[in-house]
Amino acid sequence: MLNSSQKLNPKLWDKDIEQVAIRKGFGEGLVMAGEQNPDVVGLCSDLTESTQMHLFKNKFPERFFEMGIAEQSMASVASGMSAMGKIPFITSYAMFSPGRNWEQIRTTICYNNRAVVIAGSHAGVSVGPDGGTHQAIEDIAITRVIPRMTVISPCDYIEARKATVACAELGSPVYIRLAREKTPVITTDDTPFEIGKAQLYYGKTGDKADVGIIATGALVYRALKVAEGLSKQGVSVKVLNVATIKPLDTEAVFQLADDTRAIVTVEEHQVVGGLGSAVAEYLAENLPTPIEFVGVRDQFGQSGTPNELLEHYGMGESHILDAVKKVLDRKK
Repeated sequence: MLNSSQKLNPKLWDKDIEQVAIRKGFGEGLVMAGEQNPDVVGLCSDLTESTQMHLFKNKFPERFFEMGIAEQSMASVASGMSAMGKIPFITSYAMFSPGRNWEQIRTTICYNNRAVVIAGSHAGVSVGPDGGTHQAIEDIAITRVIPRMTVISPCDYIEARKATVACAELGSPVYIRLAREKTPVITTDDTPFEIGKAQLYYGKTGDKADVGIIATGALVYRALKVAEGLSKQGVSVKVLNVATIKPLDTEAVFQLADDTRAIVTVEEHQVVGGLGSAVAEYLAENLPTPIEFVGVRDQFGQSGTPNELLEHYGMGESHILDAVKKVLDRKK
């Protein structure tokens, strides 16, 4: 059952559940952050409407800077602005930022511990027709490996809005990962959110269960649907939404592994280096647990519709279900 303490969307199982792009939550959150703090500024690499930064540009034109197609320069300029007391948000497609400007993010932002927020939009294969060159499925890996970097992957539009406001207050480098397509609105304004804290969305705190699903980003909804279906078949499931991949909420991960017989991780990203790797690294040292991973397996993306690509690369509901069955079979 859904965890009532999380105050999730009461229409979660309805066929007509509202769907809004996660990136829109970033745009609205940035406006809110700008209203709260005059030091918040926005920089974009010629993709203002695509990344939803146009909302900030329209509200605060004197605090917006169009950098052109120059992601490396954008990162370096943002580092300098942070050194002067500003709180820069930089946006582009995730494939280009942090993809193209990784070295500048590493050295000018993180090495100097500058409070810059890197917002990577259009992440994952669900970008669709843009194709493999524009589908960032390595971005979690390349950002979480950098010291001092926080990595956030919101599950829906509302969580993205909350995360964006929280990023402005963090005071250190952050990467926030944003999906392009409309996705179901899972949470509400009353759902808890805190950087560094995972939230148990399905299952009751303290109860034991057969399997724990740890999911992030737009695939959290699919994980919840699988959990609901399994519960009707007599398989008890807990679903943990991990919005902050780094620092990982190790206490929540440990508790979930301790309460269940096995773990399945779910992400729209390469299996190598992403959420699954972070969970496995922690549990290998602290509580060895059988794990199955749902994600892209060492392939590049390609053109197609979002749903076609999620199915093709093994991230559909049927694939999550298969992973649950496989990991439980290993425990028999």
